[in-house]
Amino acid sequence: MTDNATVEKPWPVFRSLAAYSPAFFAADLIAGLTLAAIAIPEQMATARLGGFPPQIGFYAFIAGSVGFAMFGGNRFLSCGADSTITPIFAGGLAALAASGSPDYQGLAMALALLVGVVLLFGGVFRMGGIANLLSVPVTVGFLAGISVHILVSQMPGVLGLPSPTGPILERIAVLARHIGEANPFTLCIGFGVLAAVMLSENINARIPGALLGLVAATVAVIAGGLESRGVHVVGAVPGTLPLPSLPVVSPEHWVRLVPLSLLVAIVVMVQTAATTRSFPSDPDRPADIDRDFLGAGTGSLLAGLFGAFPVNASPPRTGIVAETGGQTQLAGLIAAGIVLALLAFGATLLQHVPEAALGGVLLFVALRIIRLRQIATIYRQSRPEFLLIVATAAAIIALPIEQGVAVGIILSLLHGIWSTTRARLAVFERVPGTTIWWPSNPHVAGERVPRVAVIGLQAPLSFLNGASFRADAQHLLQHTQPAPKLLVLEASGMPEIDFTAAQSLLELIRECGRMDVAIAVARLESQRAQDAFARFGLFDALPKQHVFHSVEEAVRALAPKA
Repeated sequence: MTDNATVEKPWPVFRSLAAYSPAFFAADLIAGLTLAAIAIPEQMATARLGGFPPQIGFYAFIAGSVGFAMFGGNRFLSCGADSTITPIFAGGLAALAASGSPDYQGLAMALALLVGVVLLFGGVFRMGGIANLLSVPVTVGFLAGISVHILVSQMPGVLGLPSPTGPILERIAVLARHIGEANPFTLCIGFGVLAAVMLSENINARIPGALLGLVAATVAVIAGGLESRGVHVVGAVPGTLPLPSLPVVSPEHWVRLVPLSLLVAIVVMVQTAATTRSFPSDPDRPADIDRDFLGAGTGSLLAGLFGAFPVNASPPRTGIVAETGGQTQLAGLIAAGIVLALLAFGATLLQHVPEAALGGVLLFVALRIIRLRQIATIYRQSRPEFLLIVATAAAIIALPIEQGVAVGIILSLLHGIWSTTRARLAVFERVPGTTIWWPSNPHVAGERVPRVAVIGLQAPLSFLNGASFRADAQHLLQHTQPAPKLLVLEASGMPEIDFTAAQSLLELIRECGRMDVAIAVARLESQRAQDAFARFGLFDALPKQHVFHSVEEAVRALAPKA
């Protein structure tokens, strides 16, 4: 009893370390070492993707790991620099300052602070539902578009060509024209690292293929003197550790960063929720998404204070922690400690790492986030939603990336609205030999009671569909023969009713009165719908005792009178 009570008690910080057992340490150590081996090349590559020196990626990983361990709930989740959000905010920041400049880094720090505040706000006020703003097709299209951005941004480094500027389609055309001028050494390094990572992933995801590829590429550069043959390297990496500081950013730029911070925060919420649901701390309990927002938000705040950029949950790294037996967030803290030690004592080891090798790592990341099987499944099962994938990916590719993400979110919301407006009135029939009333179906035999109509709506009743629902009900009453004398509203599928829809229901009740049709409500199960009936006066408008627990009760009580 005492042990269980200790485990159940919610700690304000380092929740996953509550009731820590020494028996967990060996597993956490192995998971932490594996995580560090995966994270070191990935964080360097992600920093390069955003236009930052490699040590900034390490700062982000350390901040994300510590912040999430302090306030996050999931015991496996790895938080740090992430290739999903990096192209989004890098495009937005580049519109305000030159990539790689001190102003650029200051803006990135300010953005991290804003994203952290939004995430903390979402966690404190339990806004986990925001994670559902992006539907699956829109998310798949979003990742496909991001993948194209990563591929186009990294191919110049892998090919040994100058990076073209301008819209992404124009950059693709420039690269295609100059592909014959590719440097064979950078080409071999980039695609060699890509092959090493892919091979390692196919054999066992625990093998740090990216780290092995980087080490082999670095040795090849040093041994072959490839820097003199056009192979660019990372160069000197400062061994100094960051000190906390606030970014020096003008009020105008703070204001201009707000829309970008909201877009990035929404993507972080979506990915954090997906990650923690995929790798739950306890499979028997729902994931505490709001708590994980607090962890990711704290990670972004620390990143902003220590010179880095916004951080995000990483599904692949989280999977590594879970698969290698990690028990708590100590695994992430161990990995962060290793990265910190590398910064403090081994930064000189990184100066000969070829940029093409980091490009190879990012090529693998880009290819991995394209969900080809899911795209094929959606294409087979729902062509309209497949068009959502295409439209979202096209918007992210053709438009400035932050605008493309905004378009994706709008498309997702419009898709939800469209799905709700498609919900139309359903006619119910009784299953023969039972008291069960079920939506009529041409493939299932059903029976109706003369002069009784049973209708329902299998969606929230709102301003989007209230008028059409009322019109369908009136059409049913006027054109059914023999004319119904009892109308039963089967309300189990209506979890919510808004003001506009309530007015439509009130008009329907009055219309039934004018037509001398009795009206009843059955199975009003949703607490929110019950509150709406009371708040909007629907209970008062109904005849007394015309609310029933089942359709059969309503029919037996009122059909004879009809």
